[in-house]
Amino acid sequence: MVDDLLFTEAIKRQAYSLGFQLVGVTSPDPPLHFSVFERWLEAGRHGEMAYLASERARQRRADPRHILPECRSILVLGTRYPAPENGEDPLVGKGRVASYAWADDYHDILAQRLRQLVALIETQAGNPVPNRWYTDTGPVLERDLAQRAGLGWIGKNTCLIAPQLGSYFFLAEVLLGIDLEPDPPFIPDYCGSCTRCLEACPTACILPDRTLDSRRCISYLTIELKEAIPADLRQSMGSWVFGCDVCQQVCPWNQRFASPEGDAAFAPRQDVPAPDLTRELALTPKDFNHKFKGSPVQRAKRRGYLRNVAVALGNRRSPADIPRLVNALLGEPEPLVRQHAAWALGQIGGETARRELQLALRTEMDESVRLEIRLALKVK
Repeated sequence: MVDDLLFTEAIKRQAYSLGFQLVGVTSPDPPLHFSVFERWLEAGRHGEMAYLASERARQRRADPRHILPECRSILVLGTRYPAPENGEDPLVGKGRVASYAWADDYHDILAQRLRQLVALIETQAGNPVPNRWYTDTGPVLERDLAQRAGLGWIGKNTCLIAPQLGSYFFLAEVLLGIDLEPDPPFIPDYCGSCTRCLEACPTACILPDRTLDSRRCISYLTIELKEAIPADLRQSMGSWVFGCDVCQQVCPWNQRFASPEGDAAFAPRQDVPAPDLTRELALTPKDFNHKFKGSPVQRAKRRGYLRNVAVALGNRRSPADIPRLVNALLGEPEPLVRQHAAWALGQIGGETARRELQLALRTEMDESVRLEIRLALKVK
């Protein structure tokens, strides 16, 4: 046991040296909250994320040994990313992007560190070690493992919260075919009677059992949902065009204890945290790919991102945005974007917007867009 402990401490030091701020170890035993996950799936709260509900993925989440049969320990890691300072909104009139997506794609950055860490572990062990690592990419219940490894507790906002450090973390896991000394699980629940995240959620997607209804979550709507955003949720999205930070911004553990600084590798790209909405709506496929190459925002794809931008413009309700929305309604090749541009014009209202919608109805061929125009005109 002494050898396991010394070996574990050496590995932890290596992980810290690579930039991980949270490091813990747990066993490959089945996750305690798997039954909660199963009920969540059965209720359909995963929305269109069918990859979560496949039989193979469910089996793997139920027992990490289905991923790596030789697994004897799981190293769980956390890396801080920058948070909006004091929970402040971006400049008035700008769009909002979740802070984890301000920089280069964390998958690429952390993958490099995880490869380095495995190489260091094998050097320390003196032989190859069976391993499998993930960072938000594999069929594991990350927060469950992180709590069991002593990193923090699962908050009412469904995020892992670490005392004094808050919740702005990327999590990663390394499944290892070696014995490491496990850390005690994190038992306390420091959310107490606080319900700020539930009350602040714009779409009321956070549920009392520390899960959320993805179908109502702004992050899901702006990233995972590939088709039209439900009309009854659009106004609640405000100016969010990729992801959402609200439930983290209002959390006292982020406001009072955690500093906004994150790992320097995740320094914000210029013009990503608060994009100019009117300029974004005019992004060509080439412009979009150039601006967001190597960025998490690429996950939404251009059609989804511009759909989100159109909704944000509709929520801004500025007549000054009408010309750009009309250009999108008449000239954008993606029906999904035209559809939401029509909705935005209806939200702005006024004679100019109404006239442009009527003109577009004469030439529009896509039925989903025509229906949106009619709704915007209040015509049955």
